[in-house]
Amino acid sequence: MPTEYLEHRTESGELPPPLALLRTFREPDNPHRRQHQVLDAAHELVECHERRQRAARAAHAPDASSGRVAACTQLVEDLDGRRADLVDRIDNWVADNIQHRAGASLHTETLGAVIDRMAAKWVAAQQALTKQTPADPLQLDGEAHLQWSRLAELVDGYKDLITDVSEHRRRLPMW
Repeated sequence: MPTEYLEHRTESGELPPPLALLRTFREPDNPHRRQHQVLDAAHELVECHERRQRAARAAHAPDASSGRVAACTQLVEDLDGRRADLVDRIDNWVADNIQHRAGASLHTETLGAVIDRMAAKWVAAQQALTKQTPADPLQLDGEAHLQWSRLAELVDGYKDLITDVSEHRRRLPMW
């Protein structure tokens, strides 16, 4: 199988394994990120979601002026446009680099959409950790546990998806 899940290095013509994707989310200066267009776009998606979350919090602050709310709303719209561009960049890479077997089952989402959801959940899980009470740092509170469990489910689904695509059992939409 062309995808090795424990491998640190990802070939530029392969779908990135889950650990490479998570490493890209976690490590902004990961040198392997720049070697794969999907990983580079994935990291930018995390940055967009982080900025989007900050803008939404600022807009909902009790002391937010109408001008501040308007500026934050515009920023969120701009970030959503950038996210759409990054999703397209990932999807275009898939169209140019991944062979699909005719007749294979079609997945419901593009790879870019899947990675965008994973990036959003990564940011939500990180945020939940910062809100956690420091009583026992090794014990996740309910919200943090929920967010990390959901991220783990997305990672498992991503792993299954790229395995199925690489083994020609599933194909990704080309929109």
